[in-house]
Amino acid sequence: MLGIGAKLLRAATIGGSTLSHFRSSQLPLSRFFSNNNNNVNTGFKTNPVALQMINYALSLARTQKSDESYAQAQLILEQCHSTQSDESAKGLVFLAMSTLFSERGNFGEAIEKLQKVQDSGLSSLAVRVAASEALAGLYLESYQDDSSSTAADMCLQLLESIRLEIGGGGSDILETRAKALKGLVELVHGNVESAQSCFEGAQGSKGCFGNVALSFGEFLHCMRNFQMARELYQKAMQDVSESKDFTDSRSLSACNVNLEETLLGATCALGQLEAHAGNFDDAEEILTAALKKAEESFGNYHPKVGIILTCIALMYRHKAAMERSSSLLIQEGLYRRAIEVLKAPPLEVESAGATQSRRDILALVRGGYAETLIVQQNRKAEGEKMKHWAETAWTNRRLSLAEALEPSESSTKVAVIDTRISRVL
Repeated sequence: MLGIGAKLLRAATIGGSTLSHFRSSQLPLSRFFSNNNNNVNTGFKTNPVALQMINYALSLARTQKSDESYAQAQLILEQCHSTQSDESAKGLVFLAMSTLFSERGNFGEAIEKLQKVQDSGLSSLAVRVAASEALAGLYLESYQDDSSSTAADMCLQLLESIRLEIGGGGSDILETRAKALKGLVELVHGNVESAQSCFEGAQGSKGCFGNVALSFGEFLHCMRNFQMARELYQKAMQDVSESKDFTDSRSLSACNVNLEETLLGATCALGQLEAHAGNFDDAEEILTAALKKAEESFGNYHPKVGIILTCIALMYRHKAAMERSSSLLIQEGLYRRAIEVLKAPPLEVESAGATQSRRDILALVRGGYAETLIVQQNRKAEGEKMKHWAETAWTNRRLSLAEALEPSESSTKVAVIDTRISRVL
C-alpha cells in the first residue's frame, strides 16, 4: 500500500505534474480535496500532487478502517508535509492528519495538529478558519466548553484583525462561518439569545453552506421553528452532495465538522425533526438512512452508530406516546444496542466518575431505557437505579432530562442531538 504513496512522494519532491497513472478509481471514495487550485475563494494555490497524496492517504485509511491503514495514512501525510515549502499546503496536511486522528478517537493528537496551523499564522485565512472550526468541534465533543469558546472567539478576532488591517472588506463567507461557529458554541452552552445574535443575517448569505446551514437549522429546530429548520437541513445535505471543490472557503473543513460529518449530522437532525413534527414514517426512513451511512463510514461499533440508534429509540418512544401505543420491546432492543455501542460504564460506576465524552447522550439513552423498565413491575427497581444514574449524569444547561425525553407541543423547548459533536442541544 505504501508503494503508491512513495511514488506520489517522489513526484511531489520533484515538483512534477499530476501523476497520469494514478486514478481515483483505485480507491472508490469521493475526493476530499479538489485539484482546482485557482478558485478565487481559497486565497492560495497548492501543489496538485500534494492534494493527491492527501486524498490517497484519507482514502487508504477509510477504505480499510484498520489501525494499520490509519498508521500507513499518517506516514504518507508526514512524508507529504516534509516535502512542502508552502505554509497553506502544510496546513492542509495538518487538517488531514487531525481528521484521521479524530476518527480514531485520538483527540489530543488531532488538537495538537490543529494548533500547529494556528500557531504558524502563515497558512491562508481559509485554512486557519477551518482549523478553528475543527478545534471548537473537538473541544465541544470532549466537553472542554471553555476551550471551545476560546477557539470560536479567536476565530472571530482573527477575521476582525484582518478586516481592520485591510481597511474594511474581508471575506463575508468566512465571517459567516465564524459567527455560526460561535452560535453553535453558545447553543451548546445554553445561551440561546447569544446564539440567536450569531445567526442573524446567515439566512440567504453566501456563507450559509454545509456546516453553517446545519448549525443554524439546529438552532431553529431547538426553538421549534420546524419549517425553516427543515429547509436548512435539506440545504446542508444538498450542499455537501453537490460540492465538488473541497478547498474553497465554504467547504474546507476537518475532524468532526468535515463534510461527511455534516451530511450525516444534517440527515440525522432532519430525521429527529420529522419525529418531533409527528411525521414518523418519514422520520424512520431518514434515520434508518443515517444509520446505514454511519455504519458504512465508521463501522458497526462506532459511537456515531450508537448515537443514531438513540435517536431511533427516542423516535419510537415519541411515536408510542403520540399514538397511545406500545413499542416497549422495540425501544428496549434499541436502547440496549445503543448502550453497548456507546460503551456505557456499568451502573455501579457513579455518573460523576464516568467519562465526559458523550455524557449527555449516555444520560439520554439510559433515561429512556429506564422509563421502559419502570413500567414493568418486575424490573422497576432496575429502572429506578438507571434513572438515578441518568439524572445525575445529565449536564445540559438549556433543558432538563425530563424535558429532553418528553417533548411537548405546548413547550418552547425541544432537544436536538448533534452527531458531529455528540452533544444534546
